[in-house]
Amino acid sequence: MPMNKKPNGLIAEKSPYLLQHAHNPVNWYPWSEEAFEKAKQENKPIFLSIGYSTCHWCHVMAHESFEDEEVAAYLNEHYVAIKVDREERPDIDSIYMKVCQMMTGQGGWPLTIIMTPDQIPFYAGTYFPKHSRYNIPGLMDVLVHLHTLYQEDPKQITKVTKSVRRALAKTVQSKSSETLTKQNADVAFEQLASKFDHEHGGFGAAPKFPQPHNLFFLLKYYYFAKEPKALEMVEQTLQKMAAGGIYDHIGFGFCRYSTDEQWLVPHFEKMLYDNALLLMAYTECYQVTKNPFYKRIAEQIISFISREMFNEGGGFFTAIDADSEGIEGKYYCWDYEEIFDILGDELGGLFADAYHITLEGNFDGTNIPNLIGTNKKYLAAKYKLSEQALQEQLEIARQKLFSEREKRVKPHVDDKILTGYNALMIAALAKSTGVLQHADAKKMAENGLHFIENELFKDSRLMARFRNGETKYKAYLDDYAFLAWAYLEMYQATFDLNMLHNVKNLLDRMNTLFWDEAEGGFFFSGKDGEKLIATDKEVYDGALPSGNSVAAYVLVKAGFLTGENRYLEHAQTMQSTFYNDLSRSAANAAFFMQSVLLLENPTKEVVIIGDNSQQGYSAWMDNFHATFLPDVTLLPAASAEDFHVAAPFAANYKQIGAMPTVYICENFASRQPTTDLSAAWKELLS
Repeated sequence: MPMNKKPNGLIAEKSPYLLQHAHNPVNWYPWSEEAFEKAKQENKPIFLSIGYSTCHWCHVMAHESFEDEEVAAYLNEHYVAIKVDREERPDIDSIYMKVCQMMTGQGGWPLTIIMTPDQIPFYAGTYFPKHSRYNIPGLMDVLVHLHTLYQEDPKQITKVTKSVRRALAKTVQSKSSETLTKQNADVAFEQLASKFDHEHGGFGAAPKFPQPHNLFFLLKYYYFAKEPKALEMVEQTLQKMAAGGIYDHIGFGFCRYSTDEQWLVPHFEKMLYDNALLLMAYTECYQVTKNPFYKRIAEQIISFISREMFNEGGGFFTAIDADSEGIEGKYYCWDYEEIFDILGDELGGLFADAYHITLEGNFDGTNIPNLIGTNKKYLAAKYKLSEQALQEQLEIARQKLFSEREKRVKPHVDDKILTGYNALMIAALAKSTGVLQHADAKKMAENGLHFIENELFKDSRLMARFRNGETKYKAYLDDYAFLAWAYLEMYQATFDLNMLHNVKNLLDRMNTLFWDEAEGGFFFSGKDGEKLIATDKEVYDGALPSGNSVAAYVLVKAGFLTGENRYLEHAQTMQSTFYNDLSRSAANAAFFMQSVLLLENPTKEVVIIGDNSQQGYSAWMDNFHATFLPDVTLLPAASAEDFHVAAPFAANYKQIGAMPTVYICENFASRQPTTDLSAAWKELLS
């Protein structure tokens, strides 16, 4: 990489992405008043580049253009150049990505914006090569043309920027007089079914993303609507993904997405949030089906995270790069001869047969191990092995290959710790704690929460990012909503009422900072945050479920657990706020539609008071954790007085004798309490 001896304005930043560009010949500035003031004083347009440290095409554009002296010289003379890490400043990224999608019909990273000194875009795009090719305009041509336009035709610039302002203003939702219902959930299911790939699983064509939030909705839809096709879609997707090259069969964990329909060739970067959400999906599918396959994949994801993305201090790293030694996928791919050199002829032949390793390869002459189309029963018969013996031999091969791979140059790890991504992983680990009874997952989740509590709060204000001792950026809606979800899952795994109390505190603070008093729903940035060119209130799910989607889900669950109507009222208001968006395209916010299912179907609130050492109590709790019951909330405590702060509605319940006493309420209407745990379980399932 060409390195300038003199660094640019990014050298004092903590972001790994910004530091990757700190020695570019481009005179980069971080997002700052200094940069905007310079642009105003010198009457220059702003060149805004947004990306993240493990983004392959960000690396390509950096090597082709930002390390190039000709491009740098033109940018430095005619523009003020600003670099933004989208993972540190998702508020900035969200607004300008929306502009890019409105202008071009698509988005992605690197995101390239040309804008006026007052931050209004007049041109947007993603990756540009230095010179035009394959019908993609060259960056040099774009820069020259737009600078000339900016200087010589200010009326055209003004016309475009006014249009952008008007378009952004129209994106903020207004409350409808109508509200979402069960019928909208039916529409979401039908829309997902229409996009479902019946051959390979997943939704839509290539490139294909995991979209686990669709699977969460489908599992609940299967439960409430008794629709077997919903579960079939989930199972087909999870099985096909785990067979494909998008899954790392040697070291575990999922890559970002597949470039093809059958999940074979991935974009090799590994994101914390993808693995968190997929861990949750495999865990929940195991809870529903009891198929040990899903448990095994979930446990492998936990193993990968603990080995490669867990900070000893308690937090989780953000991502692992797609590239190593400047080549995409080099760390993960294998030559045909290499497999036999490591494993020998017999074991190598078996592994190559199972994982489709060939001389010609399946990715630029090398091999991505995969199990697409592998029939292990047939393979076992071919090699005269039992299926168990076959699996044991393949595991021996995997371990040998993993040990050899560990000697390779590893991809870059973005080691910043983001509150929102960490919260998603904690939520998934907490779910695994209960469902899988996974002790390591529980410890990792606890350590993750302690890290956030100790390092990512400043004067009770949640912050977004920690790296190298620095905590920075006021947390966004997603951070609050995801952390509330993490505390909720931790409560449901441990029944520690302090976790439920933390859920309430976060939701109340989230309401103060982000709630739109006029129209309902939550803004992306807090009322105490930086003022940008637009306010953003997003409900559609992207790579992650939206903050409003997760907030609505947690509000409903918290309302049922605590008996506090203010949470349910906010969730119900959101069903009107986002009605106009979701009545037409409910599947685009599948995670949000879970809250609709919960509010539109009968629910049960269960309170247990009494000594947890009583015979049968532990088995009852184990059964509860093992059973998929999205319509049931459970509040156990030794004494009803323990509920006084977290769930006041249950504080006056009475224990019968010295026995654990179970109250089952339906929509807060209590039935007669019982001390017969077996009868209570049957009633719960009825």
